[in-house]
Amino acid sequence: MSKPLSDLSAAGVAVWLDDISRERIRTGNLAELARTHSVVGVTSNPTIFQKAIGGGETYNEQLRDLAVRGVDVGEAVRAITAADIRDACDILRPAYDASSGVDGRVSLEVDPRLAHETERTVAEARALWWSVDRPNLFIKIPATKSGLPAITATLAQGISVNVTLIFALDRYEAVMDAFMTGLEQALAAGRDISDVASVASFFVSRVDSEVDGRLAKIGTPKAEALRSKAAIANARLAYELYEKIFSTPRWERLAAAGGKPQRPLWASTSTKDPGLPDTLYVTELIAPGTVNTMPEATLEAFADHGVVPGDTITPNYEDARAVLAELAELGVDMADVVEVLEVEGVRKFEDSWNQLLDTIREQLGSAAS
Repeated sequence: MSKPLSDLSAAGVAVWLDDISRERIRTGNLAELARTHSVVGVTSNPTIFQKAIGGGETYNEQLRDLAVRGVDVGEAVRAITAADIRDACDILRPAYDASSGVDGRVSLEVDPRLAHETERTVAEARALWWSVDRPNLFIKIPATKSGLPAITATLAQGISVNVTLIFALDRYEAVMDAFMTGLEQALAAGRDISDVASVASFFVSRVDSEVDGRLAKIGTPKAEALRSKAAIANARLAYELYEKIFSTPRWERLAAAGGKPQRPLWASTSTKDPGLPDTLYVTELIAPGTVNTMPEATLEAFADHGVVPGDTITPNYEDARAVLAELAELGVDMADVVEVLEVEGVRKFEDSWNQLLDTIREQLGSAAS
């Protein structure tokens, strides 16, 4: 067992892997990471699946069967991805059982082209939940304005949700409200909310990429001194909001009925700037009740030389506010930053989804010939 990752888990951070593939499942790699790297969850997205399906032969048998059946590309995507997610859920089921349903979770994303269509997102979430048919599944729904009511409606039906693509503090607050409203509606319908779980995926490194580009254009020594500080400050203040919202009487009523808090999940945690420590967005975002989902390279880096100095979030709220205040003084508009990132995030996931469809369409054609 990796001591740095074991220490991270002991500090209250759930270690998740931001990757999945059929090869990783069949070779036993995912099970091995659970044993040796404290991995208790998995996140996926269209880009990850596109690389997995286009990069090997492990999907060929299923692709041939789908081609023979004449399945259209949309249904083929659902069948292929659901199979991998189902197997990953089975591998991580012991972590789910041991944590009473908190961890051992595997995330599958709704079609990102539905990001601005509430009713279709809810329908897709129901279909994916039925298709995978595992209690430790998370359905990923983006935190767009249209996504918020979809998140509430999905949770109200007893379906666990990973809310993705969160950049803004005010949007994060709206996400927590959508979560609690969903649990309240589930309770009103007579559902047992102790089985309903959620995480809120707050994106990290993309914030620095956008802000640092703006700071480079400003070009002053003060701007240079603020490089690579915005993302951590933004995430730390998100955790402060989490502490505030989940100590209210509203939440206490839900907790008394069996509700589990919606944990903050740090996503996009690989460093994009090669000059930064490769474990920066792990070490600087340690606090109880959080999740950090890491690409394999970041996971291995932390396993090798990660450091857990203790809680690195709650003692630093004032420093985080100071960073955002200094950015505002320089003319960096964080409201515009997060809006740009949300638009880009949806577009990138749509592009990846279309590439995934193209890859499977090509593979189906090859399998049929």
